[in-house]
Amino acid sequence: MAGISAYGAYVPRLRLARSAIAAAHQWSDPSFKGKGKGERAIANWDEDAITMAVEAARDCLAHGAAPGPEASASLDALYLASTTLPFADRQNAGIVATALSLDGQRRTLDITGSQRAGTTALLEALQAVSGPYSSQALVVGTDKRQSKAASAGELAYGDGAAALLVEEGEGLLTFLAGVTETADFVDHFRGAGEAFDYTWEERWIRDEGISQIVPEAVNAVLAKAGVEASAIDHFIFPSTIGRAADGVAKSVGIKAEALADNLSATLGECGTAHALVMLSHLLEGGLKPGALVLVAAFGQGCDALLFRATEAAAAPQGKLGVRGHLALGKTSDNYMQYLAFNDLVTLEKGMRAERDDYKTALSVTYRKRDMLLALEGGKCTQCGTLQFPRTDICVNPQCGAHHTQEPHSFRDSKASVLTWSADYLTYIPNPPSHYGMITFEDGGRFMTDFTDVDVGELDVGTPVKMMFRIKSSDRLRGFVRYFWKAVPQRGQDA
Repeated sequence: MAGISAYGAYVPRLRLARSAIAAAHQWSDPSFKGKGKGERAIANWDEDAITMAVEAARDCLAHGAAPGPEASASLDALYLASTTLPFADRQNAGIVATALSLDGQRRTLDITGSQRAGTTALLEALQAVSGPYSSQALVVGTDKRQSKAASAGELAYGDGAAALLVEEGEGLLTFLAGVTETADFVDHFRGAGEAFDYTWEERWIRDEGISQIVPEAVNAVLAKAGVEASAIDHFIFPSTIGRAADGVAKSVGIKAEALADNLSATLGECGTAHALVMLSHLLEGGLKPGALVLVAAFGQGCDALLFRATEAAAAPQGKLGVRGHLALGKTSDNYMQYLAFNDLVTLEKGMRAERDDYKTALSVTYRKRDMLLALEGGKCTQCGTLQFPRTDICVNPQCGAHHTQEPHSFRDSKASVLTWSADYLTYIPNPPSHYGMITFEDGGRFMTDFTDVDVGELDVGTPVKMMFRIKSSDRLRGFVRYFWKAVPQRGQDA
């Protein structure tokens, strides 16, 4: 027996009002006037599929905190699902694992190539913990999809990630059955090296793809579990094609009220992550014990998974999740900013943006991976002083002991601003550049960049938390460097 025992999600703070997209393109296509409803989540300039995956995993594993060595001892696998991973030949799941202090003797796997990669990863994890291969596995779905200006995707997509913890036992949702229907039905594709998807005609996708393939998988999983379609309490099926989920539900006999919120109005469709995002959102509201949850995802076939809610699912877990992150959103109508963040427009950045120090020493990156990716500093075993970075000599002038420091992670430590500056001269994609000194509640301080900051928001003493972000990108060689930045704590996140 296997089940989902914990869930979490991450949605970027920024939202782009669809009215801004519609206004920008109405001159060329008057039909855009009626498409400006709601908003979609957009990643900041220093966010990508990796950074969002790390934050979703942190939310899943312990209320925004990655587990320590003891708590994560049984977590022996990490499955990362995405079609927008930054590296084609470097294991992206390994970066996420290291950022969570989960490297070492654990299985890590990138799952990609289809919009149902998230549910495929979930199926693989459930099967693994049901057998002798794993006792606990983390599944993360994440996507930051590019779209051409004035395309349907520009309106429909949203950036985000979700994470599910899978382990032996009943969990919150007990896994009853799973089915995969494979069919090389090409509704869209993106060739190697291409930035944008090429999408086929919507009616063809709905009538010949979704309406034919998805019901087969759904009926098969219901038959496998011996469950009637009318007994399904919650049906999760993400699709950017209007009313496609309604059509599938009606064709197989699932009641209309079972359809889960697809979050189109407030978030957008998060690609491979969206089935997991919708499932996390559903769990956040609490489920009636015994409720049957059916999850399906379409993409060159269909995955269908059936779960039953346990008593533990009745009470929501205390984490930010989809709902918490949506509540913290900042809506903008700055369409040009969105284009700039996604490299959809060529800007004159000025000479201050011309830097030649982006080449990364891979040897140093490996040797200091715990500091760079996991934000590990040191704790003196003689006097208890915390410091970042870890060095051979304790920084406490009353101690000064040599070689006495053990690793200590600052990733989840509470912190506040000690000094700060907002610099319009230093180049940054979203000026001004905020940086300064932060001090941690339990000791230790260091200079850091701030991100997701509104001008005038920072002050001495402002509470902040650490978040995994892009530090810089070597566009000549295609290498992305990651580090941790400080973000002001807001609302229920404080």
